[in-house]
Amino acid sequence: MRPQTVTPGTAHTAPEGLGAESAGIDIGLLVLRLGAGGLLFVSGSGKLFGWFHGAGWAGTAGGFEKMGYHPGKLFGTLAGLCEFTGGTLLILGLLTPLAAAIVIGSMINAVHVTWPHGLIASYAGILLIVAAATLGFSGPGRISLDHGRLWQRQGIGWGLGAIVLGTVAALITLAVK
Repeated sequence: MRPQTVTPGTAHTAPEGLGAESAGIDIGLLVLRLGAGGLLFVSGSGKLFGWFHGAGWAGTAGGFEKMGYHPGKLFGTLAGLCEFTGGTLLILGLLTPLAAAIVIGSMINAVHVTWPHGLIASYAGILLIVAAATLGFSGPGRISLDHGRLWQRQGIGWGLGAIVLGTVAALITLAVK
């Protein structure tokens, strides 16, 4: 709650979340969601549909086979769907903790593939994990489809839940690939 501003003869409490500082946080969260979600949407739609000069479904399946994900059609489709869906949900600010978990799981697998080539090769996946975890804890902000809805969730428990769910899903994928 904001501190009270006292004027002679009156007491006034500023409404929660209506200041310029709060608006700046909401805009910052929107920029983070649009940036991270947009990149994931582009990557996922390239894998699935060949949009944005992507490999398309057949090319993605072949690439996943070469990376050791067998069957490549299954894992390529799964990766494309996760990036496409996670990115779309982040852009919209919808079901944010679930979107964060989807992104975290997908990007742990991406980092697993790129890590042998060094940190620089893995930085995009790492940054997307950090962005997703941040949104899992903070929530999407007021400029989102989650805002004010019964299903809106944020906080320590939801952020940790997104990290755990994403990590478990990634480990299962890595174990069965």
